[in-house]
Amino acid sequence: MTQSPLLPYFDFILAMLSQENRAVETCFGRHVHFGYWSNPKEAGADEGDYARAAERLTRELCEAGSIASGESVLDAGCGFGGTLTHLNENYRNMRLVGINLESRQLDRARRLVHAMPDNRLEFHHGDACALPFADASFDRVLAVECVFHFPSREQFLREAFRVLKPGGTLALSDFLPARLFRPLAVAATEAPMLARFQYFGRCNLGYTAATYRSVASQIGYEPVLARNVTRNVLPTYQHLKHLLAGAAAIEGITGPIVRFMDALRFLSGAGLLNYYVVGLRKPAPKSG
Repeated sequence: MTQSPLLPYFDFILAMLSQENRAVETCFGRHVHFGYWSNPKEAGADEGDYARAAERLTRELCEAGSIASGESVLDAGCGFGGTLTHLNENYRNMRLVGINLESRQLDRARRLVHAMPDNRLEFHHGDACALPFADASFDRVLAVECVFHFPSREQFLREAFRVLKPGGTLALSDFLPARLFRPLAVAATEAPMLARFQYFGRCNLGYTAATYRSVASQIGYEPVLARNVTRNVLPTYQHLKHLLAGAAAIEGITGPIVRFMDALRFLSGAGLLNYYVVGLRKPAPKSG
């Protein structure tokens, strides 16, 4: 099994949660991902606004996956179980399964998320690139803002294809560089000399939208959608800066990360580093 990844930002979040930091609990106690604002100009500055935006991003992924009641859903890289919580609260007669490599995240998910009477809920410690499930086990697979941490997107896409039932869908969100910016993005995230600035852990920014289309087609997926929602998630950076400014210093999470946020926001606003929602379908057998 792949070794559990080093994720300094989760160290920070878990430390703040253990200190009962109200702002961090509101923003990241459930979902640990970006927010989505239909109208970014109306984004608020308070923690409640961010929590609602994070919930909206989850809904965007569920809609991209065409999730409906009565289905089996795998959440790869399930974090604290926020996406499964959303599914548990809004859908019925579901088999909901989360898998994650990081035991601390799973421990919190198991404490906080409990199945509604007509749903089934499971959490597994495991590798999304070597899923411990039988072929054609799930109607839907979700991967919310985590695949850039995986050692191989292609291997994950193949594993998701394997465990999907024919006609099932994979929906994910991912950071994708513009084609011309890709070489610099890869160098910045993989150069050993820059490892100390990897506040979000090891990130693979080697995939572009065109790479997704090519690799998914080779595996056998049919494209459903590829939406660039960068403008809708941009207010996240300001919220993160505000949150960091109000939190106690944690080793490895210091002043430079605020400047790092400014750099990421600039790259995103310039169209060099984009946030995509991607939907892919495993074809159903043709009748006749």
